[in-house]
Amino acid sequence: MTKIPIIIDTDPGIDDAMMLILAFANDHAFDIRLVTTSAGNISQDKTNYNTRAFLSYIGANVEIARGLESPIIYEIEEAEEVHGESGLGNVQFLTPTLPISYRTAITAMLETILKSDEKITIVSTGPLTNIAALILAHPEVKAKIERISWMGGAAVGGNVTPTAEFNAYVDPHAVEIVFRSGLPIVMSGLDVTHKAFITIDEMKNILNKDTDLTQKLNQMVEFYLKNIKKTPFHEENYDKVLHFHDVCAVMYLLKPDIFEGQDYYVEVELEGVTVGTTVVDYMEKTGKVPNVHVLYEVSREAFVKEFKKAVEIISERIS
Repeated sequence: MTKIPIIIDTDPGIDDAMMLILAFANDHAFDIRLVTTSAGNISQDKTNYNTRAFLSYIGANVEIARGLESPIIYEIEEAEEVHGESGLGNVQFLTPTLPISYRTAITAMLETILKSDEKITIVSTGPLTNIAALILAHPEVKAKIERISWMGGAAVGGNVTPTAEFNAYVDPHAVEIVFRSGLPIVMSGLDVTHKAFITIDEMKNILNKDTDLTQKLNQMVEFYLKNIKKTPFHEENYDKVLHFHDVCAVMYLLKPDIFEGQDYYVEVELEGVTVGTTVVDYMEKTGKVPNVHVLYEVSREAFVKEFKKAVEIISERIS
């Protein structure tokens, strides 16, 4: 099997940590060339520290480059109420052994992409700030990017405003730049991530072995569930299941056959009460050429099976 060369741009974040478990457990499928950090769930200082600490903990050996401090235009809006002040709930990791790269995220991405003999896939599980900055400053990289797999956006309904998903809301101008880049984009929005849930019983089964990793994941899960804000418009079981949204961006690359999606024209609202809303022309009324592959369905049982396997692999590696 030919490995997919990827760069991961992330803002840990509890569900980002779950995504990193899936990505690094599947080193038979992925050649992870670089990890960059974005400001999103929490500040750049904390996301970079968390990435280095968590990847050090699971034994990863990869360059981790620091990204931009804030969105392209707006002030950063964080999500500590969901992920905790540290970003990983109440879990503490040892001081990271993986250092901050001497290269900035933009430079590291540029040089990694240009020197590669193969096209690179970018996985983004936070605001698209770093990716947009790369494309604006160095449009020559577009010829060597295979695609961008992004967790963000939504066709119907948001999670930070009635219509906007968090990652799109934090930096809508970055979304605009990326969506207009002409690059192949896969959007794992709330439409599919809400269907890729894990029940509490399934999570107990996944974490049934008493390892240091499962203990830490249990603490994260408990914190996550405690801080979910339920509204009357959520489905009945919303606070009884786990939505690790970011996992979908990697899972799609690993198991594309378990997802359903379609190419649509998508643009983003840049101001007003609907700022950050990704408007998906799923009725195909605009007549505009599709620019995003929008996922909307997933085989949940297969999703849970693959995630369980990844947790077991990482648990064994660090035990």
